[in-house]
Amino acid sequence: MTRHAVRMHRWGTRRWSAVLATGRQAGMSTAEYAVGTLAAVAFAVVLIGVVKSGAVKTALTSIIHQALSVAS
Repeated sequence: MTRHAVRMHRWGTRRWSAVLATGRQAGMSTAEYAVGTLAAVAFAVVLIGVVKSGAVKTALTSIIHQALSVAS
């Protein structure tokens, strides 16, 4: 092993020992990813519902028409 590889191995061993000693977990588990994904999908569905509503659609269309009329 090179000196760099030995240092990295020692660092990894110390880091893993520190994680085990504190009892903390780093990162998310698969279940947490699933819950996060479901929350993002639910938010997207609500956002699409709001954007497709009549009032928002009218406001966005008005803004686009105004922007295009200024540009030409």
